[in-house]
Amino acid sequence: MDVKTLNMNQFSASTTMKLFIVPLLLVLSLLGKAQSYGEIGIFGGGSYYIGDLNPGKHFQLTKPAFGAFVRHNFNERLALKLSGSFGVVEGDDAISKYNPDRNLNFKSNLTDISATFEINFFEYFIGSLRHFVTPYMFGGAGIVAFNPKGRYDGEWYELQPMGTEGQNSDLYADRNPYKRIAFSIPFGIGMKYSVSDFIGISLHWSMHKAYTDYLDDVSTTYYLNLADSSPSDTGIEGLLSDPTLAHNAGMQRGDSQNKDWYSFAGISVSIKLNYAGHKKCLNTFL
Repeated sequence: MDVKTLNMNQFSASTTMKLFIVPLLLVLSLLGKAQSYGEIGIFGGGSYYIGDLNPGKHFQLTKPAFGAFVRHNFNERLALKLSGSFGVVEGDDAISKYNPDRNLNFKSNLTDISATFEINFFEYFIGSLRHFVTPYMFGGAGIVAFNPKGRYDGEWYELQPMGTEGQNSDLYADRNPYKRIAFSIPFGIGMKYSVSDFIGISLHWSMHKAYTDYLDDVSTTYYLNLADSSPSDTGIEGLLSDPTLAHNAGMQRGDSQNKDWYSFAGISVSIKLNYAGHKKCLNTFL
């Protein structure tokens, strides 16, 4: 793989926590006396995944995503956003070509619930004539629900019940079925623009580090001796674990040291809720 390709899996846990903690340390310094206001809005865009089946190609197999959110603006610089986003992520060895001999594939619906602090670079608020546009960054915490499915012979099968890495086998007592909900750390950047007194739009790109390595159902080693077997002698569990029938138990299937990532990118439209009487800035030119 090209060393210039950004591999999100190389981010350490300490790096991820720094990306989360640093914005929080700015909260107290940004809280001021300015009046607050709220927003409600919707989001539309795309989602994709970074993991064992796609270690570093951003926006590969991007699928539609949508969501809704509420935002509380403490002042012109700091906001808290609670969002629910829904999307689909996919991975395919035949497309990423990272490990085509493995020949695995998956898709999964994602439901993400996140709370993030947003820091505006400029003193922005909806309806402002002075600072009606601003870049911003954000970070926070969330949870993600997922359910990977694999395709074989044109049919899609839920992978978690199959135990494709021996989770349901007596051979591996330490491998329990993975949970289909996980903690996540979202962070990202964006741009906000005030369209009118009560409507704002924003563009954003977020990365979410999932604290699971099973968004794609791939993490550790093969558990069956299927080398030189035939499809007629192998159950669907074995075929979904090793479609090539070219591996034996203990051979590497994934990398359990690196957790999976997912991303949402798109455009949001929000309506201002002027519950605190925030006034329009009259300083047009300064």
